Parts: sequence; structure tokens; C-alpha cells
Amino acid sequence: MRNNNQACCHPTLWNTSTNNVLFIGICSKFRKYFEGPELSTGLNWGLAGKGVIVKEKVFQNLTAFELRQKGATNVEHSLSVPFLIRGNEYSRNSKLSRAQFTKLLKQVTSYISSVSELYVHDGAISSLLKCDAKVRIVSDSPSSVLSLSKLLWRTPSRAVSHDTCPLTVYVASSISSSIGESLGIKGDNGFIAADTERSSLILCGKAFADVNGAREALTALSEPIIISRGGLPLSAGLLVSSNLVMLLFAPEDSLRKFSDVLVSPKAGVVISSEGVSPLFQIGNSGGECVWKLPSVVILATSDSSGMIPSIAKLTPGQAAYHFLVGHQNGKFTPAYSKNISVDPLQLAKGLLSKLQENQISSFLINLNEGQTLKTGMNLVDLVQSALQENIWPSKLKGGDLKRRYKSFLSNNFQELPKEFSF
Repeated sequence: MRNNNQACCHPTLWNTSTNNVLFIGICSKFRKYFEGPELSTGLNWGLAGKGVIVKEKVFQNLTAFELRQKGATNVEHSLSVPFLIRGNEYSRNSKLSRAQFTKLLKQVTSYISSVSELYVHDGAISSLLKCDAKVRIVSDSPSSVLSLSKLLWRTPSRAVSHDTCPLTVYVASSISSSIGESLGIKGDNGFIAADTERSSLILCGKAFADVNGAREALTALSEPIIISRGGLPLSAGLLVSSNLVMLLFAPEDSLRKFSDVLVSPKAGVVISSEGVSPLFQIGNSGGECVWKLPSVVILATSDSSGMIPSIAKLTPGQAAYHFLVGHQNGKFTPAYSKNISVDPLQLAKGLLSKLQENQISSFLINLNEGQTLKTGMNLVDLVQSALQENIWPSKLKGGDLKRRYKSFLSNNFQELPKEFSF
């Protein structure tokens, strides 16, 4: 693992000596905007360090009520826009070149610097204070801030300014739609572009309304930071019932089935020595929201071959193995995010370590076998019975399915730890 200084202290547009001279010249030209009595000098200098020069006014961390007073409106979240990413060898999305992102970032920061009123919102991904990822949104639109701020946990004043590796989200909602043409993107809805090396996210046009896309991009950007700080980011649902805290790795449609005991409707948690927390804000909770370490990890599969029983107890090594495969109805759908920015094998090893260190029980549940699990409470009852040994979990039979698992893993990973097994 890397330390905090290595996690995301990547080169910015202002690192070369030439650009430093340019930066100083720009700051001198706009000095009056940094020293005005109504503006925060520290905030403006911080924005300038990210390539954004405040033209007239900047509003920071406004409440939802204040944003609506500025004209913010609620937006539909059903929009889906193109998502491109660079600096991420593990993502399944289209790749951006460094030159393309650099050019795009210059165009976006230049546009945002031309806007009379800017809106800044600070927050965090994960409410675990020791291993969160700080985020700063810089936008031309109060509506985008109203929408995106609902994703982030609240963070202490000036926390972003003092953080070693903050993420920066640039929102250019009114920029010309032609900006995406050089990237091969056509249409008026906009697009999302991320750079994991710069820890930067760009939302153009109506892209801020694609909350699922923004969530995926923020997850990918935050993963290296969270890991460097001792956290383990996982694409799992958090289930809580009485004193039982569980993690559930399952496809999104299966997660919805268990919504009655899910803490958050979307997958995404961080585990650390502090406990477990959802990556993103739950409803309007905003502040710290941490549960104790889970006592159970569930990996859901869907298989009708007869090789996997309705429930099977797993060793930590087996749980890590099935985390990398995620068999669903004849296809392999791994339990990690499709836009993951860290080595999946690193996450699997981290999961193995957490299971071993904290003696967390693991189960593989076949949603195509045995009793029909219509609600989260059905799932909780099944797991509690297994934990109490009222139901003895069956063993995996293997056969042809085991050979298919092995083939899939050998094509995706050079070598697995000896503890990993079917």
C-alpha cells in the first residue's frame, strides 16, 4: 500500500516552471478578486491552484435552501451519459489519453473562470474520518451542486483545504456541447470524464443529472486514496438487522429485492478498524454514519447446474476466491466494481485479511436454489439459522463449474494466493 503522499499527489497543470510563471501572472491580474472583503482569500487561492480563477463571486457550502434561493431546481436522475476515464488500467470503460484530458481540463477551467458566479461544495466519500476521501465540487450551476452534494458526507470546515489528496469535481453545465466532439462524443446531454492520476472529475452539460455515472466515477477516483489510508472499499450492500451487520455482494437487481434491510439502496462500503460505512450519503443523514464491523459476508450467486447448494459456508480463502468470480446465470460477474481503479486481486487479498483478522463468517448463497428469498428478512433468517447451526450449510460439489471458475481466473489473474480455493 502507498502512503498518503503517494496516493494522489499527481502532477497538475501548474507544476512546470513555465506554468508557475503563468499562474503568478494570472494571480497578479486578478488580485482584486482574491482580496475583496466579501470573498475568502484562501478559497480563491485554492481554486486558482486548480486552474479556476474567480471572476466575480463564489459561494461555498450553501445549504439546500440557500441553493434554491440562488435558482437551483431538482433534476431527474434517469439520465445516462458517456463516461470516459484515463489512468485506470482496470476500468472497462473507454479510455482517455493524457493529452485529451489535459486539453479538456484547460477548456473547462477556462470556461468556469469566465462565469460570474461560482458554487463550491466540500464533502467526503465515506464517513470514516481516518480513511475517507475529501471532495471539492466547483460548479457554474447551483442545481448541479444541489444534486451532487446529496452524494457526499459532510466534512469539517477547511478539511478539503488541509487534505493531502482531495478530489476535484469540475461542473460545466452550460459549456458548449461541441466540447465533446474532439472525444468522439455527440449530443446535447454532455459526458463524464475522469482522470485517476489527477484525482479530477469533469461533468459537462447535463452530466450532473447522471447520478449513477457520477457515483461510479467518484468511486473509482476515491479507491486508491481510501486504500492508502487503511480502508478497504468494496462494492457491497450493507445489511443491518438488530445486532447483525452483514455485507452482501450481489447484482443490483438482487440488492433491490432485499431493500427492507439495506442501509443504502446502492452498493458501496468502506471497511476499516473503525467499522463499516457506506461510500455515499444515506438520505439526508450527512454526518458520520458508522456501524460495527460486519459479522457476516454473503456472496450471492445464481446457478441452476446443481453444483452450488442454496447456502454453503465458506472459508476466508473461498470467500476471496468467489469475490473474484461472481457467477451469475452462466456468466461471470465479479463482485468488484466495473470501473475499479485498483487491482481486484489487491481487494480480494484485503477481504481475505479482514475475514481472517476479525473472524467474520462467510456464506455463498445460490438465489436459484432452495427457498425463495423474497425479502431481506428472509435472507437474514436464513443466515441466522446457518449461524446457529439449525441449518447445516452444504458443501460445494465443483465438477465442470469448478473447471470453468479456474479457467476464468487463470485468464484474468496470473497467480492466486494459495489460500484462494473453490
